[in-house]
Amino acid sequence: QLLESSKTGKLDAAGLRQVLVDLHEFWLTSKGAELGIRPDSGFAIVAVGGLGRGELLPFSDLDLILLHDNRPLEEVSEVADGLWYPLWDANIPLDHSVRTVPQALQVASEDVTAALGLLEARHIAGDEDLSSLLISGIRQQWRSGIRDRFVDVVSHAQDRWRRAGDIAHRAEPDLKNGRGGLRDVQLLGALAIAQLTDGMASLRPDSPGAGPQVAYAKLLDIRTELHRIAGRPREQVRAQDADEIGAALRIGDRFDLARVISDSARTISYSIDVGLRTAGNALPRRGLAKLRRSPIRRPLDEGVVEHNGEVVLARNAIPSKDPGLILRVASASARTGLPISASTLSRLADYAPELREPWPSEALSDLLVLLGSGHHMVDPIEALDRTGLWGRLLPEWGAVRDLPPRDAIHTWTVDRHLVETAAHAGSMTTRVSRPDLLVLGALIHDLGKGRGADHSIVGADLAIQVGNRFGLWPQDVELVSAMVRHHLLLPTVATRRDLDDPATWELVAETLGHNRVLLELLATLAEADSLATGPGVWGDWKASLITELVRRTQRLIDGAQPARPEPLSPEQIALAEGGGFSVGMVPADGPHTFRVTVVAPDQPGLLSKAAGVLALNGLRSHAATVQSHAGSAVNTFVVVPAFGSPPEEGLMRQQLMAAVEGKIDVLARLDAREADSPIPTIGTVTATPGSVAGTGVSAGSTDPAVDGAGHPKSAVPALFAVAPPRVIWIDPTEIGGQTAPSDATDSSEVLMELRTDDRTGLLSRVSAVIERHGAQVRWAKVTTLGGTVVDTFCLKMADDSGAGRTALADDVIAVCPPPRPTVESDDGDNPQSYGGTGRTGVPIS
Repeated sequence: QLLESSKTGKLDAAGLRQVLVDLHEFWLTSKGAELGIRPDSGFAIVAVGGLGRGELLPFSDLDLILLHDNRPLEEVSEVADGLWYPLWDANIPLDHSVRTVPQALQVASEDVTAALGLLEARHIAGDEDLSSLLISGIRQQWRSGIRDRFVDVVSHAQDRWRRAGDIAHRAEPDLKNGRGGLRDVQLLGALAIAQLTDGMASLRPDSPGAGPQVAYAKLLDIRTELHRIAGRPREQVRAQDADEIGAALRIGDRFDLARVISDSARTISYSIDVGLRTAGNALPRRGLAKLRRSPIRRPLDEGVVEHNGEVVLARNAIPSKDPGLILRVASASARTGLPISASTLSRLADYAPELREPWPSEALSDLLVLLGSGHHMVDPIEALDRTGLWGRLLPEWGAVRDLPPRDAIHTWTVDRHLVETAAHAGSMTTRVSRPDLLVLGALIHDLGKGRGADHSIVGADLAIQVGNRFGLWPQDVELVSAMVRHHLLLPTVATRRDLDDPATWELVAETLGHNRVLLELLATLAEADSLATGPGVWGDWKASLITELVRRTQRLIDGAQPARPEPLSPEQIALAEGGGFSVGMVPADGPHTFRVTVVAPDQPGLLSKAAGVLALNGLRSHAATVQSHAGSAVNTFVVVPAFGSPPEEGLMRQQLMAAVEGKIDVLARLDAREADSPIPTIGTVTATPGSVAGTGVSAGSTDPAVDGAGHPKSAVPALFAVAPPRVIWIDPTEIGGQTAPSDATDSSEVLMELRTDDRTGLLSRVSAVIERHGAQVRWAKVTTLGGTVVDTFCLKMADDSGAGRTALADDVIAVCPPPRPTVESDDGDNPQSYGGTGRTGVPIS
C-alpha cells in the first residue's frame, strides 16, 4: 500500500522513507514490549544503517543489534528468536547481531566498516541507558583512536571508490558506494564525530549543488525511487529505469536525471576531498612532533603562499581589492600540484570582485598558466566550480555544467570534457605557434552545447563574447571563434571524403580562409578533443588521415612571414648611440607588469647575462626583444615581479656591469637559487607517494599518483613540465614557398624557433648555450604565452651544417624542463623540426 501510495503521488520519496521508519519502529517497540524488552530489563534494541539514520528505504535491509548486559544465554536466545523469526517470516531482509556492550566495542575496534556503522546507532526500544552506554562508548573509542585508524579509514574509502567508480562520470552509477555517493557523506559525519572536521560546512549555499547535505538529499531521493521501481535494493541507476525515476521525482527525462546525479556527486566528491585533507591536518600530534613549530608559509605568487600542504592567501592579501587573485591562486595550485584551501576559496567567494572587462593582461596570463598545466589543472578548476568561482570567470559555463553527453562514446559530462580537452591540449602546446589560442579554444570548443542549436555555430558566437572578455586582440578573437566553428572540420572531412581529390584540400583551405595558423590549431585540437572523448576515439588510422589532409592542404596555403622585431624607438636609438650601460624600467599594461630596457656595449654573452640579472631579481620575463644599433645591444623585456615590488634600476645596472666584467656568475647563481627554492625543481617529488596531503600519513595506496584522498594527483609542491620541447629550424629566405622580405635576414642567417614550457632563467640559459656554440644572435623575439614560451632567434651560425644545428638544438633542449625528444625527419614540405612535428605541429607518421 505504501508503494502504491508513492506511485500515485500521495507520498514523495522523503515521506515514504519516514513512514517506513515509523512503521518499523512501532512494530519493534511493540514486539519488544511483548518479549520483555522494556526499560531496566537489561535488553535494548539498537538500529544501525538506514533505520539508525532515520532514512529507511523500500526493500532495504533492517540492521538491528539486540543489546544485553550479560543476561543468561537461554534468556538471550529466547528473546532473540522471538524478535528475529517474525521478521524472517515477513520476508524482511535482516542483518542482525546479539552483543553485549564490551563485545560491540571490541568488534568496532577491529573492523572499520563495523565502527562506521555503529557510529550511526540509534536506540529503538528497551533499556535506554544500555543503548546510551554503547553509543557513547563507540563515539569515545572512535575519537580517541582516530589517529591510529585514520590510515585504515582512508584506505577503506579508496577501496570502495576503486570498486564502484566515480558516480559523476559513470553511465550506471552506484549511488551508495561510488565516489561522491551516500557513503562519502556518512564518512564526513564520522570525521565530524572524531572532531576532525566541521562536517557539512565546506560549501556555500549559493554554490553549484548548494552543499553536501542538499546533494545527499537528492541522491537519497533518487535511490529511494530506484528501490521502489526495481522492487529490490538496487544501488546502480540503470538506463532503462532512468526516465521513470526522473518522472517520479519531477526532474525530467534521463538526461536531466543524469545532470542532477553528476552535480550532486561532484559536490560530495569535492566535500570529501576537503574533509579528508582537513582531517589529516587536524590529527593530534604525538611524541617529538608536538614540539615542532607551525608549518612555514612559503610564497608561491603575489598574495599566494603554501601553508601546511595547501594553497592559501598571504597575510597581506586583500581579496576585495585584487580581482586577479582568484586566477593567481588557481594557477599556483596547478603549477605546484597543491590543493586550494577550503577557507581560501570561501574567502575569495565572499570578497573577491569580478574582473573588469576586458581582463587585464596579467589575469589572462594566469589563466593561460592554469590551462597550460595539463591534467594538473583539473582539481583547481573543479574546486573553483564547486564554490561558484569558475562561473564568475566564465558565466557561459552554466549551460554545460554537468550536462550529460548524448552519445554513449563520450566518457565525461560536457563541462568535464572541455576541461579534459584543454588538459590534453596543454601537453601539445609546443606543436603550435599559438599555444595560448590552442588551450583557450580547447576549453570552449563545445561551449555551445545544451542550447538547442548547432553547437559549433552557437559556440562560435560565444567564443567572440568570451574572447573579448578575456582581452584578446580582435584578430585572435576571430581565430578562436573560427576554431570553435570548425573544430569538427578536419575529422569529418578526413574520414568521409576522398583525400586524393584536390577538391577536398581546396574545400578545407577555402573554409579556413587559407589560414596556416588556424589549420595547425585545428589539427592539434582534433587530437586533444578525440583523446578527451573516450577510449578508442583517437587511433593511428584517424591520425594518419588527418595528418595527410593537413599536409596536402598546406600546399594550397601561403606561408607565414618570419617573425621580426619592431623597429627601435627614437629614445632607444639615442641611448644606443650614447654608449655605456643603461637600465630603464617603466610600468606596462597591468599593475604588476613593467617594461625594462637594457642598453649595453654589444658583445658575446650579453643577452644571457642581462636575462639572468632580471631572473635573479625575481622578474619573470613574459616577452623580450633583442636588437642592436651603433655598437650597442638594445634588449627590451616585459616582466612581472614574482613577489612584491620590482628592484631599483640602479641596482640592476650595477649587477649587469658586474656580470659582464665576470664578477658575478649569473648562471651559477640561478642554479643555486633554483636548488634552494621552496618549490622543488621540475619532476621532483618530496612527499611519500600515497600520503595524505599535509600530514605525512600514508594512505596505504600502492599507486604513487594517488593521494590520501584517492585523487590521481600528487599533493606535493612541484613544478610540472607538460609539453615536450621543440626546436624548429627555418630557412628565412624560403617560408612556405615565398621569399622572405629582404630586410628581415640575409642568406647567411637562420631562424631557430624554440617552443617549450617555461623555467626560471630559461632565456638566460638558452642564450648561454647559443653563445657557447659560437653563434651570434642578430635579433630575437621572445614571447611567453601562459606557461609556454615561443622564442625566435635570428642566428649567425659558426657551424651551419646539419651536425652543427643538431648539436645546438640538443644542448638547447637539455636546459628545457622536459626530457630531450628525438629527432625525426620531415617530408620536405616543412622546415626541419625537432620533436616529431613539422612547421604546423601535425605529427609526422
